[in-house]
Amino acid sequence: MFKNRIILFAFPAALAAVILAGCKKNPAPPAQPQPPAAAQAAVPAAAEKPVAPEINPPGDIPDSQVFVKYSSAEGKYSLDVPEGWARSEHGADVSFADKFDGVAVVLSKSPQPPTEAGIRTGQAAALKKDGRAVEIQGIKTKKMHGAAVICVTYASNSAPDPVTGKQLRLENAAYYYYNNGGLAALTMWAPSGADNVDQWKRMSESFRWR
Repeated sequence: MFKNRIILFAFPAALAAVILAGCKKNPAPPAQPQPPAAAQAAVPAAAEKPVAPEINPPGDIPDSQVFVKYSSAEGKYSLDVPEGWARSEHGADVSFADKFDGVAVVLSKSPQPPTEAGIRTGQAAALKKDGRAVEIQGIKTKKMHGAAVICVTYASNSAPDPVTGKQLRLENAAYYYYNNGGLAALTMWAPSGADNVDQWKRMSESFRWR
C-alpha cells in the first residue's frame, strides 16, 4: 500500500528526537541522508538563521487526497495517513513523507500527563536549542476524545537538500498524547504557507491509543 522512495526534504531524524527531549532516554533515531560537504561545513543547525518562506509555497495536500488507517502493533496506536506517502519505521516510531510534507509519530515514556508548562520548558525548549532556526509560535491544550492534548506550533528550516543544499521554511504542529505512562508525539510539517488545515486536523483527531 505504501511505497518506499527517497525524499529530498525528509523529516530530520535529529528533530524527531529533539521533540521528546527530556522524556525519552537514549533515543535511537533512524539514519538520514547527509547534505553535501558545503552544507556540512556551513553554520551548525542550532545556529542557523530562518530562511525566507517561498512566495508560492508547494506542499498543499490535495482535497482529493485519500487517507488510510495505519496501525502500530508495537506502539499500540493508530491514525489516518495519506495513501501513497513513503513510510519509514523504527520500532514503534514511524514517519510518512511526500516531497516537502510529512507526518511522524515518536513514542516515549512519561510518569504523568504533559502540561503546557512542562512542554514549554522541556520539548519546546529543546526544539529551540537543537532544531533548525526554530521559532515557537504557540503552545495550547486541546480536548480530543475526552482527553487533554498539548499542541505546539512552530516554524523551522528544513534539512538541506542532499543535492543542492537548498532549504525551505517549514510550518510544524506537534501534538502530545498521553496514555498510561506512554507519550506519543505526532508531528506534521509542510512548507510555510501551504494550505493543509483540514488534512492536519483530520490526522491529529484520528490518533487513537489501542
